[in-house]
Amino acid sequence: MVSSFCWSCLTRLRQTPRTVLPSPTAVPRGPAFHTSAVRFFPNPMMRKKPGQELGGPKYRQSKSARMKKKKPVDGKARPPPVGERKALRKRIVLSNPNALEVEGMQELTEETMVDSRLRGNVLALPVPMLDQLRAVQAFKPKQGWSIFRRPGTVLRRETLEMGRLFDNISGVGEDKGTAVKKIITGSRKSGKSVHLLQAMAMAFTKKWVVFTVPEAQDLVSATTGYGPLSDENPNLYVQNEATASLLSRTLIANKTILSKLQVSRIHPALSAVQPGMTLENLAKFGVQDPASSWAVFQALWAELTATSATTGLEKNFTPRPPILVTVDGLAHWMRNSEYRTTEFEPIHAHDLVFVRHFLSLLKPGKDESTLPNGGALLYATSTSNNPSIYSFEVALKQVAARHAGVDPSAPEFPKLDPYSNPDSRVLEAFISTKPTSAQEGMLEVQTIGGVSRDEARGFMEYFARSGLLRETVNDEWVGEKWTLAGGGVIGELERLGRRLRVAAA
Repeated sequence: MVSSFCWSCLTRLRQTPRTVLPSPTAVPRGPAFHTSAVRFFPNPMMRKKPGQELGGPKYRQSKSARMKKKKPVDGKARPPPVGERKALRKRIVLSNPNALEVEGMQELTEETMVDSRLRGNVLALPVPMLDQLRAVQAFKPKQGWSIFRRPGTVLRRETLEMGRLFDNISGVGEDKGTAVKKIITGSRKSGKSVHLLQAMAMAFTKKWVVFTVPEAQDLVSATTGYGPLSDENPNLYVQNEATASLLSRTLIANKTILSKLQVSRIHPALSAVQPGMTLENLAKFGVQDPASSWAVFQALWAELTATSATTGLEKNFTPRPPILVTVDGLAHWMRNSEYRTTEFEPIHAHDLVFVRHFLSLLKPGKDESTLPNGGALLYATSTSNNPSIYSFEVALKQVAARHAGVDPSAPEFPKLDPYSNPDSRVLEAFISTKPTSAQEGMLEVQTIGGVSRDEARGFMEYFARSGLLRETVNDEWVGEKWTLAGGGVIGELERLGRRLRVAAA
């Protein structure tokens, strides 16, 4: 069909004057893919007023509103000071006022620590002793002390054995003044650190002198200053700050005992130490002057292990008490430390005089016991923070075999894998021959396992009496929880007992 609008009609239309139409060169042309309308483009013939933008948005410019950035407010929260987070992470809370007070709860004393009738009961730690235990850092942040009214510890079989051992060392029998050396091992949450705490509490009860290394890792992680011991021994390194901290812990925890003992020997390395000075003032001298802390520690150790005074100083001598030494996390001392020599070579942990001293105590003394006045060495391993060291694992097996009477040349004696590249220094540190002194015992390995069902029942009854457990504690229920806890692992029992169970109304 032909349109009625013909070409002749188009020719009759009035033509627009050429001056009205813009010239092709005056019309701006943008890229073919651009979608902005041409009419928004600014006309170059128009003048712009001061401070006024004519036309639409520029090329590739958005038309959305722009939000101005807010200036920082002065009241913005600031990060906590240096050390506050670490202090909060390591904070120890020993009392929960919301927990019920257990009526008739007995305390740990010289009588109760050896009473087998109390096996499985929880004994409260004496209140005056808490400051001493805090000073030696016996408490750990994740041990659950904050869920009870007052701190207490369960009297298990290993605790009773240790209590009788301490009682014999301080007694008047044939075992008086003996030295016991043990390495405490066991599975995770089996109570190794708490076992050390129980040993410290018993030592304070018996008026012993307590030396502690709460975290062995802190001495090899390059967090404290160090330097060569002397020009004669440039390959040995001393840690003055760590030694001063050890003296501070020992001074605060054993202040009553050290204030009654006097210096009875001559110490040429310390000109300021005079005969007749109390051992308390001697320890203070090392705390106040860290540069001489190692010399002060050596003098203090020589005074506490002395059996007689130097000639002419007999009037200043009094019998020394037994000594307890505890170390937690022993495996960290069996490898290279994070410290470096001047040639940037790693320093072995055994080249640190602090570590070397405490490891040398495990070997038997030459002429007399390493602890002539008696005492105990309790070094514990850690399974929650424990490096895997093959030489140390084999060394512990060899120690257990020697204590059991297995000859090193026997085929059943633990041997090293020839392709394992063992550390000979670690193996030599635990080669313990038969002591020449009758008062010194051989090094042995004690493995702590789970508690018995009767001990587990007494432990769970303590939770119920504290208001944390609302269950009927009977043999069937205790047997179920004992099985769920991996055969009575004390840490798992605590985790099960602290769960509140409230019956529905």
